[in-house]
Amino acid sequence: MMNVALGAISWMGRGGLVLAAEDLRGPSVFQHFVVAGGWITWCLLIPLSMATVALTIQYLITIRRATQMPISLAKALVAAARQGQRRNILETTRDSDTMLGQAAYAAALHTADGMDAAMAGVDEAVEDRVGRLMRRVEYLSVIGNVSPMIGLLGTVVGMIQAFNRIYTAGGGVPETSKLVGDIAIALVNTFWGLAIAIPALTMYAFFRNRVDAFASDCIRLSGGLAASLVDAERTAGAAPATART
Repeated sequence: MMNVALGAISWMGRGGLVLAAEDLRGPSVFQHFVVAGGWITWCLLIPLSMATVALTIQYLITIRRATQMPISLAKALVAAARQGQRRNILETTRDSDTMLGQAAYAAALHTADGMDAAMAGVDEAVEDRVGRLMRRVEYLSVIGNVSPMIGLLGTVVGMIQAFNRIYTAGGGVPETSKLVGDIAIALVNTFWGLAIAIPALTMYAFFRNRVDAFASDCIRLSGGLAASLVDAERTAGAAPATART
């Protein structure tokens, strides 16, 4: 009998330790940072975070030097411009969807009117392309500016619920678990708003600077192409005059 009693006490002790360990473990990360946030976190902030990740991946693929200023296209255009092959440049870049292709097409199209006209065409083409890219990147700026306000909305909702619970307690002590839940809503929504805004605005600045760098490179390279074409046309025009004299 003594052995049975000691075994029962030992089993109860192990069970108590297991329960105590489970109590110390606390809520999971998912429960703490997602479930506790309430409907504002579930329906607004988490979808915005997923949109930020998706847009960032898309822009990393589409807004890069290989898609806006392909090296192979740049080499081909430089070689054609040095040989004065204006028609070849026009045919190569007519349907190009790259920033460099559109700028080079504008340069070659206006070289007959002089260098100033060619550079005006290049500036217009690059500005149009930059505007289209920036309108796409602007989504990250919108998300970065809106998400903290949505997080603040969740903070206000949680605090209103907490103070309302204290008020309805009528001077007594409100139910602790529910009061803590209201405060959790406020803090978790604030966390999500900032956690979305910081990377979204950072990536917006990153892509904006990248687009500006591509635009500067395109203008410089297209200006060189236009200068080469203008010089080639002047040389070609001067040759017949020399032959007549």
